[in-house]
Amino acid sequence: MKSGWSDAEANGLSDLDLLVYASRLIGAETSLVVWGGGNTSIKVTERDFRGRDLRVLRVKGSGSDLKSIARKDFPGVRMDEILALLEREEMGDREMVDYLSHALQEPGGPRPSIETLLHGFLPFDAVIHTHADAIVSLTNTDRCAEVLRQVYGREVVAIPYRRPGFLLSKDVARAVRGHPDAKAVILEKHGTINWGQSVKEAYLATLDLITRAEEAIAARSRGHRRFGGPRVQPLSPEARREAVLGVAPFLRGLVGRDRRVILHFDDTPDMLEFAGSAEAATLSQIGPATPDHTIYTKRLPCFVPVERPGDPDHLKARLQDAVARFVADYTSYFEANRFEGATLLDSFPRVILLPGLGMFTTGKDKRSALIVADLYQHTVSALGAASALGRYVSLTPKEAFDVEYWPLELYKLALAPPEKELARRIALVTGGASGIGRAVALRLAREGAHVVIGDVDEGGALKTAEEIVGVQGAGRAIGLLMDVTREASVGQAMEETILAYGGLDIVVSNAGVAHAAPLDRMESADWERSLAVNATGHFLVAREALRVLKAQGLGGAFVFVATKNVMSPGKDFGAYSVSKAAEAQLAKIVALEGGPFGIRSNIVNPDAVFQDSKLWSAEVRRERAEAQGIPVAELEEFYRKRNLLGVSVLPEDVAEVVCFLASDRSAKTSGCTITVDGGLKDAFPR
Repeated sequence: MKSGWSDAEANGLSDLDLLVYASRLIGAETSLVVWGGGNTSIKVTERDFRGRDLRVLRVKGSGSDLKSIARKDFPGVRMDEILALLEREEMGDREMVDYLSHALQEPGGPRPSIETLLHGFLPFDAVIHTHADAIVSLTNTDRCAEVLRQVYGREVVAIPYRRPGFLLSKDVARAVRGHPDAKAVILEKHGTINWGQSVKEAYLATLDLITRAEEAIAARSRGHRRFGGPRVQPLSPEARREAVLGVAPFLRGLVGRDRRVILHFDDTPDMLEFAGSAEAATLSQIGPATPDHTIYTKRLPCFVPVERPGDPDHLKARLQDAVARFVADYTSYFEANRFEGATLLDSFPRVILLPGLGMFTTGKDKRSALIVADLYQHTVSALGAASALGRYVSLTPKEAFDVEYWPLELYKLALAPPEKELARRIALVTGGASGIGRAVALRLAREGAHVVIGDVDEGGALKTAEEIVGVQGAGRAIGLLMDVTREASVGQAMEETILAYGGLDIVVSNAGVAHAAPLDRMESADWERSLAVNATGHFLVAREALRVLKAQGLGGAFVFVATKNVMSPGKDFGAYSVSKAAEAQLAKIVALEGGPFGIRSNIVNPDAVFQDSKLWSAEVRRERAEAQGIPVAELEEFYRKRNLLGVSVLPEDVAEVVCFLASDRSAKTSGCTITVDGGLKDAFPR
């Protein structure tokens, strides 16, 4: 462990700001805490609302993350109210949470950590609690007591596993009183508790404790064959990519048939080593590294016994069997440990291990899938280190269940806002860099979808994706170079979509071009370009998307953005009208062929969408004016007046209809066409 503490940076900071500073240092080191784990505190003297001086515990608030924590995330709890509980023998979780809400220095502030009493009962000004991988590696073995004694002698107090709460807080307080010379407390299968009379002292004590554990593990690991050596050799990077592209949509259909999920694939060296190792099948089924992991990853991963990772049929057959077995075993685990009122939340795996390929993780969104992957990487690290010290052990099934179905965690889930309309959906929008496509991408993202923006304008596609990520969060969109007239480009974009999210649910086929000229003056190149983009381009996108949607078996929705010209061709827009009519026919064929697979296809016919539209670029307006035999200025004046009258259709108007057709609100609709024309009949100047 390398100290990140800088006296220059810490100089002049208040006690609370020092706690923020140290907490961020702890949070930045993922081998200490991950994704909201761990907590820190300091005891300070403050004035209450009546101006009286009193001792206050400033402790990490529930739900905050140490790596980005701020002053506001440390609610104050009055120490006199905390110490009054030392004489209590029992206190339920719900009662404890309610009690602490009445002891807050600022009523209505963040809910203090579930481990608030653990911090408050200790007679030290600063306390730091981590879930360090190295410490968990020492405690998660059948030689725990012996290993801790060898590493720390009598300097630490070890406490057998107990779920966080009032009783664990009492255990820690009693242990410290009984061992006044102890320098730290180690919670078996859980983590560390370090302290000091200053924040810096507690921080450095934490690093010293963990460094000694790391040194002991390094010494014992020399010459040790991690995970028993390889059983299945990893495929080459190119072969892994090919295998993942072939299996990911199928897997997403298996694990998302009740509720869709987003997939994340991990083939880092450590994950390849573990998944393909001789001991992975048994080691992976022992249990999680810490209780916190259980909430995200479930107690166990789904291990798939693969012998031929490059054989797609073999992969799918083994996956199907393994997922079915996991669901049956998880349901039995739930029934064996359930309590009155408990409801089965989700019986599908969150971690899927594939020898030769790596690991898939699942989540309600990309962020959740990444968290699961990160946590299981830490589990693998602990498995490897612990196995060098003894036989790896973990929580019992009952202990794991009591964390996974902890009423306080279930209560937090109940408080979460309902999922948005398109949550868990993956949408591809072609021509998404500007105009209608951009508006559609933003609208779908606002409703919870993960959005892939494809466009020949790669910079514009990336800009739209960045705009979505800036509002909706990391991982919610990607921008891709996509030329719908080129098979290779469309195929590449579909592959990137699968690699990013695991599959596809919604296709908004929007890319288009327009040329204005009478037929007798039209260049054949313009005619062919119109057909290539407005007809063949939609075919290529539809073909690739249908393959993915059928492989998933979850249904899906196509929305083709055509034009009012399909119904009423525009003068001097022959190539545009004809090619768009072909697109509309294609959309209806997709509805016919996709119907038996639950795949819907509908059409939006916009008219006169001028704002932010490349269809109505200066070049097209010039062509239109020339075709009409009028000055460009006269045509521009017409557009200006139309906008002032409110007749023009905005890209957002079209996006609203697309969102409706992509959502379950239109689940009983396929082969439908909706026109969006501003509500008034258009008459272009003649």
